[in-house]
Amino acid sequence: MQAPPRHGPAGPVTYPDRTMSSTRDFPSSPWPGGLAVPPPSAPRPTSTSTLWVIGGVLVASVLVGLAGGVAWALLAPRVTYVVVSARTAQLNNAETSAFIAGDAWYCLVGLIGGAAIGLSGYVLAVRRNGPAAMAALLAGSLAAGLAARWLGQLWGRSQFYGLLASSHPGTLLHRPLMLGGGDTIFWPAVVTWPLATCVVAGALALFSTTDQRSV
Repeated sequence: MQAPPRHGPAGPVTYPDRTMSSTRDFPSSPWPGGLAVPPPSAPRPTSTSTLWVIGGVLVASVLVGLAGGVAWALLAPRVTYVVVSARTAQLNNAETSAFIAGDAWYCLVGLIGGAAIGLSGYVLAVRRNGPAAMAALLAGSLAAGLAARWLGQLWGRSQFYGLLASSHPGTLLHRPLMLGGGDTIFWPAVVTWPLATCVVAGALALFSTTDQRSV
């Protein structure tokens, strides 16, 4: 039985000749299986979260550098000085290799610490935040090298000068560490930290890109 037509303000409205009798008359969905919701895309890091990641990378890198400075101060050999007068001491052995050994220990600690920064930083930050986190990682590793140098050379300094002021002539004292033997050119050793970080993080990024292309 046909329903009566409805009247609108402009006159009668007739029913169309063709009605939708099945779901095939609805617009087709671009996704298989009918009306479906597309899979959500991966969330992109916001600028605020990126800043937090950069700050965390820098702070964590400096902490690793301070730990490296302690390790350098405990493991590296010390140069021996002999007290000659009040508050004055001179090198006990001019041909000592302790200067070179101290620098070598710093470089070894820097390679290990830089590799640890590169590995942990890539896994926790670079994979999700990309180039910004990588730049923070390199800057943090350089700061770690400076922090290790600062704390390693500060370790035991006050004790040394206290003994120098109170010791009698002929007393042997171990001078605090001094990267480069006290020279101002110490960058070749400090660069071991960012160098190791760059090699480890770069290698991991390269392997990750190669695996994604092979899939």
